[in-house]
Amino acid sequence: MAINSNNKKLTVVIGASANPQRYSYLAVSRLAAHGHPVVAIGLKDEKIGDTPVIKEHPAVEAVDTITLYLNPQRQPAYYDYILQLHPKRIIFNPGTENPELEQLAIKNGIEPIEACTLVMLSTGQY
Repeated sequence: MAINSNNKKLTVVIGASANPQRYSYLAVSRLAAHGHPVVAIGLKDEKIGDTPVIKEHPAVEAVDTITLYLNPQRQPAYYDYILQLHPKRIIFNPGTENPELEQLAIKNGIEPIEACTLVMLSTGQY
């Protein structure tokens, strides 16, 4: 499927890791390969390809998607930040499903999606 350059979605990856064995690493790499601008937030300042992984929670404008690679027990520390970014959607990758955050998202006009970013990218559903 051809990638439409007008369809690029600014994505914030929360739980990013420079460990190539982690799904978050693959997600950041594949999002960038598909031409989507990526902000990668993790526990260490490191790099995934050309994308820096940062520990801070920067103010980011026009966020389309937040994709989570953080277990539900660690997510509450990010609730305010996620809601402040007001993305169009939050993708809860396998193992990150969190009914509390999903309800907060809905109350704030954000679409929660339980899916896999990697599958969505590979099937053209992203």
